[in-house]
Amino acid sequence: MGRITLDHIAKAYGSVEVLNDINLKIDDGELVVFVGPSGCGKSTLLRLIAGLDQPTAGDIRIDGAIVNRVPAADRGLAMVFQSYALYPHMTVRRNMAFGLENSHMPRKEIEARITEAARMLEIEAYLDRRPGQLSGGQRQRVAIGRAIVRNPTAFLLDEPLSNLDAELRVTMRAELASLHARLKTTMIYVTHDQVEAMTLADRIVVLRGGRIEQVDTPLNLFNKPENLFVAGFIGAPNMNFFPGQVEETLPDGLSVSFLDGQKTPVKAATNSGAAMGAVTLGVRPQHLHLAQDGEPQIPVQVRLVEALGAETVVHATASGGERVLAVLPGQPAIAKGDRIALSYRRDLLHAFDGDGMRLAGN
Repeated sequence: MGRITLDHIAKAYGSVEVLNDINLKIDDGELVVFVGPSGCGKSTLLRLIAGLDQPTAGDIRIDGAIVNRVPAADRGLAMVFQSYALYPHMTVRRNMAFGLENSHMPRKEIEARITEAARMLEIEAYLDRRPGQLSGGQRQRVAIGRAIVRNPTAFLLDEPLSNLDAELRVTMRAELASLHARLKTTMIYVTHDQVEAMTLADRIVVLRGGRIEQVDTPLNLFNKPENLFVAGFIGAPNMNFFPGQVEETLPDGLSVSFLDGQKTPVKAATNSGAAMGAVTLGVRPQHLHLAQDGEPQIPVQVRLVEALGAETVVHATASGGERVLAVLPGQPAIAKGDRIALSYRRDLLHAFDGDGMRLAGN
C-alpha cells in the first residue's frame, strides 16, 4: 500500500512561512506531480513527506498511520535526488546493494533484487562499472534502481531529470512513465518542467506561495483552470489574457467587450458575481488561428515569427498594445511587420472575474 495523506500541513522557519494549510490525499499507485514557481514550497513538501524535515503543524499519514515523528529511514519510502547522490568509489552493484546491506538483508535476496532492477532499467551491463564511467542518463537509472531495490511504499523524486540534456530528458521521461506502469507503486514527483508534469502525472498539484492553487488531472488543469494563476502557469506558451468589461447579461451567460470594444458571449452562471463588472478573458495560443470571413477577428501586427517546422509561433501586438501569442499549424507565409487577423472559437475562451477566479459555468 502507498496511501499518503496530508492534513493541514504547515511549515515555517522562524517567521518565514513556507507552507500553509496543505491538504492532500494521494491514492495507492498514483503518480502525483508537484509543480509551481521557484520558492512555492514543492521541494519542502517533499522533504516533509520523506521525513527529512518536520512540519510546524498538521499530520502526515502513510497508509493511515501518523508518521510525523517516524524517522526517514523507517517510513518505507525511497527518494531519488536531482544530484544522483551515488558513491563514486563503489560499483553500480555496490551502490544498489549498500542500503540493503545496512539493513542486514540476506545476500541472496539482495542479489535477486539487484538483478531484477537492473533488468528492468536495462543497466545489467553497467553493474561492475563506477559512476564516473557512466553517462548522465545511466547514472540516473542507477539512482532509480537503488530506490527500486528497497521495494518502497512510495517513490519520492525531486527533479530527477533536471541535470540531463533535452533529448535524454525525453527518453528518461518515457522510461519513468513505463516504470510506473510496471511497478504500480505510488510516486510523488517534483519538477519545474510542466511538460514532465503533463506527460507523467495522474494528477498535478499546482502550488504558489506555500498554498495549493488546484489539484486535478493534467487535461482538466489545461481545459478548466480554477484561477488566473493556474491558467497562466499551465500550458506552454502561456495563455493570452485580455481585460474585458461585462456589457449585459444573457440567458446563459454574459456579453463581454474587449480589445477595442469587440464583443463576445461568455458562458457563466447568473450568480457568478461578475455582472456588469471587470473580467479577464483568456485564450490559449494554440486556440488562435488565421481569421476567415464571418469569424470574430483580432487585428494584430506581427513582431516576431518563430518558424519551427511543424508549427509557427507568432508574437504580435493588438491595436490597443495588448500582446498576443499564437501557435499556428504548419508554415504560413507570415513575416515580421505583417498585419494579420487572428480568430478564436468562443467555446474555447476562458473567463475570470475581478478576483481572478474562473466564472461559474465557464
